[in-house]
Amino acid sequence: MTNTLRIPTKIRPGSRTAICASGFAFSVTMMGTTLPTPLYPIYADQLSFTTLTVTALFAVYAVGVVTTLLLFGRLSDRIGRKPVLLSAVALAAVSAVLFLLPPSLPLLIAARVISGIAAGLMSGAGTAAVIDLFAPERRSVAGTVAVAVNTGGLALGTLLSGILADLSTAALTVPYLVHLVLSLGAFVGLALSTRSVPRTTKAGGWFQRPHVPASIGAAFLRAVLAAGSGFAVTGVLTAVSGLLLAGYLHVHSHAAAGGVVFLAFSGMAAGQLLARRLAPTRAQIVGCAGMVIAAALIVVALTASSLPALLAAAVIVGVSGGMCLLAGLAMTVEQTAVEQRGAVSSAYFAGLYTMLAVPAIGVGALARATNLLTSGLVFAGLVAILSAAVGIGELIVGRGGRAATKSVA
Repeated sequence: MTNTLRIPTKIRPGSRTAICASGFAFSVTMMGTTLPTPLYPIYADQLSFTTLTVTALFAVYAVGVVTTLLLFGRLSDRIGRKPVLLSAVALAAVSAVLFLLPPSLPLLIAARVISGIAAGLMSGAGTAAVIDLFAPERRSVAGTVAVAVNTGGLALGTLLSGILADLSTAALTVPYLVHLVLSLGAFVGLALSTRSVPRTTKAGGWFQRPHVPASIGAAFLRAVLAAGSGFAVTGVLTAVSGLLLAGYLHVHSHAAAGGVVFLAFSGMAAGQLLARRLAPTRAQIVGCAGMVIAAALIVVALTASSLPALLAAAVIVGVSGGMCLLAGLAMTVEQTAVEQRGAVSSAYFAGLYTMLAVPAIGVGALARATNLLTSGLVFAGLVAILSAAVGIGELIVGRGGRAATKSVA
């Protein structure tokens, strides 16, 4: 019988309100990280940004995420989940305030870094907190909920911002005002509806790097590379979709730019539903195959100036990335003891956000040396090769494990 990801019938008594509050705070915090996505063309026009500047501005938030995860990866294990969650939402509100000030490159960088720190705190502690709220036998759905509120926030942020930018005469103000109000509401909700849970480890020190137990080391690496491939594509779409639509497809709608990224992150939610029906290993293999197809569609979109191909690529990479993301959680975070869960969760997301940032900067740098079309084609080829390699590796490992089981029997 395969190890499938099952749907639960109940959760721990009295935790529904806490799940709602934690999930809402998680989503609102992540919304802040994609809110600027449809607005990058406006910033580029007003402040004369190059493609490299735009991609670097996008990626600098991931630097904040990864640095936070590396330095404070076990903080929620050390002091409890609630203080870390409250700190993350507060920083999201601070980031919104900075975005409301007259824009300049240094100010935008500061706002993005703070947004990244908030996302870093929330990614590790929020995932662990949601999983904590479910009974041990329901960890598979806990992982689904954690990923859903994470990717849901990312999707809603870019769509909301794009729509508000098109409908409002203050495109660089209204989205951040709405996010500020939501952040304050999330902070109050967390403060009133979640209990302070005692720390799960007595390990000393505040600056504790994430740790991955040796028993899941190989699975962890494959999980990061598989889901990270999806993050890489989504990151590049987030950074340059507005520039790509305006410059090559002649689409100037902010909602359309946000919609491309919305499709990718929404696809991740759909990917989770599919992954729940499969064993984690099989879900990861299927996800990797899907990302190869998405990379091919990106090539078609760029060479044929095809908007439908780009939209299809966004959906497929989202679904495929969501499958790999949930499978990765099932094979890593959900397999660790509660006192290590925050550390492993932080390590997992540190790897994913590294793969989110580095390719985006690479695409920007190559676009400056050549053009956005060339850099996009090179990037798509690399994603296809990496995804295929990870999928084949997972298939080999899975067959090896089955063969070993048969020989023992």
